[in-house]
Amino acid sequence: CFLLQQTQGTIFPAPNFNPIMDAQLLRGALQGISCEKDVLIDILTQRCNSQRLMIAEAYRDMYGRDLVTDLKENLSHHFKEVMVGLMYPPASYDAHELWHALKGVDTEEKCLIDILASRSNMEIFQMKEAYLMQYNNDLQQDIDSETSGHFRDTLMNLAQGTRMEGYADPSTAAQDAMVLWEACQRETGEHKNMLQMILCNKSYQQLWMVFQEFQNISGQDIVDAINECYDGYFQELLVAIVLCVRDKPSYFAYRLYNAIHDLGFHNKTVIRILIARSEIDLMNIRQRYKERYGKSLFHDIKHFASGHYESALLAICAGDAEDY
Repeated sequence: CFLLQQTQGTIFPAPNFNPIMDAQLLRGALQGISCEKDVLIDILTQRCNSQRLMIAEAYRDMYGRDLVTDLKENLSHHFKEVMVGLMYPPASYDAHELWHALKGVDTEEKCLIDILASRSNMEIFQMKEAYLMQYNNDLQQDIDSETSGHFRDTLMNLAQGTRMEGYADPSTAAQDAMVLWEACQRETGEHKNMLQMILCNKSYQQLWMVFQEFQNISGQDIVDAINECYDGYFQELLVAIVLCVRDKPSYFAYRLYNAIHDLGFHNKTVIRILIARSEIDLMNIRQRYKERYGKSLFHDIKHFASGHYESALLAICAGDAEDY
């Protein structure tokens, strides 16, 4: 059955919120001889995104200054990335991450996969609008020019944001599964197309049934089948879509673990996932992480990060007592 679990973030709207007071405290912290970073952490990680935007507005009204610019000028390294990242509305943050992934020296395929494989139609629509506003570029055109092959085709399909929602037709699930199975046997260009068309356009509910049927037909899990037949970023992207259909928090727990342990704490990935999921399902991600890897996310961040950077990540992660 398709389980819609109660997802839960780690950051909530602060009660008794006073943007003017917060703006004054931030201004004081940023103006000191040595920037009072603890104050920044206490305020910015303990307010939800819409409250942070209200603080930035109050800050501009009172001081005629841009809070993001002041943060950038006073902070450095990864701590700066965290504090500035918190100040973007979610769609703008996704757009910002995609832009840097596409336009950096090397294309960051894993960032493109993380974002495009996991966002809803609405999130994709808003992210494309933000991308156009911020960079005066069309996201799909940039994907088209910066990536290639079937990986590009699949990203382009996801970036359309045309996945069916909430619709499931049991009678076609077996057919879809047969098509997927054949695509994993044949590996022709045409079959790759059929594969990505199904994975990018069918509803999560439909795909849930298709994966069950696939297991029945082939005696194999769809992820194993994809891993056997395909390679490179195309394969990674297809697997990411399957994992997100099954359980998004598990997918992000896996990505965090991978970024922390296999890549020696890949800061960008850790920061991006913690900020982007902080008001959606970071609490669930933390639970999956602990269940699957034995150590808590809190423990692993503490082990690999340090200083105010560590404190900021832990504050977003909002560790429970048993996680220390």
